[in-house]
Amino acid sequence: MYTHILVPTDGSDITDKAVQTAVKLASTLGAKLSAISVKEPFPYSAISEMQPVPPQEFFDAQERIAAGRVKQVREVALAAGVTADAFTVESVHPWEAIVDQAKELGCDLIVMASHGRRGVSALLLGSETQKVLTHCQIPVLVVK
Repeated sequence: MYTHILVPTDGSDITDKAVQTAVKLASTLGAKLSAISVKEPFPYSAISEMQPVPPQEFFDAQERIAAGRVKQVREVALAAGVTADAFTVESVHPWEAIVDQAKELGCDLIVMASHGRRGVSALLLGSETQKVLTHCQIPVLVVK
């Protein structure tokens, strides 16, 4: 059925539920699991050359945070006997990075959390999950 599952993580509680679901599904199907965490790009400002945080310090902090998130996924997967890879990527739009990573890795399923936006903000902004659903050609399992 599915042989390679991608699970994006942002470290939130709802993402933990998606990770647990992805690990159980991978274990049941004998599938490989890949975790991805998307890092924010440096917020350059055209207004001033003064930045509150030096770029390298910002990049290092973003990598530390993202690497910690995917490490947690790998640990959960390995504890369940599931092979797992971990990736961190930088992108302005997390949904694009998720879709691109799934294509690049040859994943045949994405398991991700719904982020429960409601009201006007959901209509105006949409969620990363909604954008993945809209732009992705492979199946996406949304965990609430």
